[in-house]
Amino acid sequence: MIPLGFALAYAGFLGLCLAMERHHEQLLGSRRIPPPRRRLCFWGGWLLLAASSQAAVQAMGWGAGVVLWLGVLTATALPLALLLTYAPRLALALGVTPVLAALPLINP
Repeated sequence: MIPLGFALAYAGFLGLCLAMERHHEQLLGSRRIPPPRRRLCFWGGWLLLAASSQAAVQAMGWGAGVVLWLGVLTATALPLALLLTYAPRLALALGVTPVLAALPLINP
């Protein structure tokens, strides 16, 4: 569950980045964001961050899970910030791939 939490947190932060004009232009090439897409990226980003918190709490319980989640947020925000600066296209590609790779790790 912890790798899934990392993947969801990264994708959530990426969604929040895509809701901003500057990063939207960096990643997708157009500065103008249609309002429905902006809302989808914004609320989808927050939803993915909430899902990452759930994954951390499920893995470690409420006490340690919240602390783990805060560490996961820190550990995923820094690489995203660096990738947006130096390799924005790679940052976009890494938003989807880890989530798809971590989905089989979900316990039934």
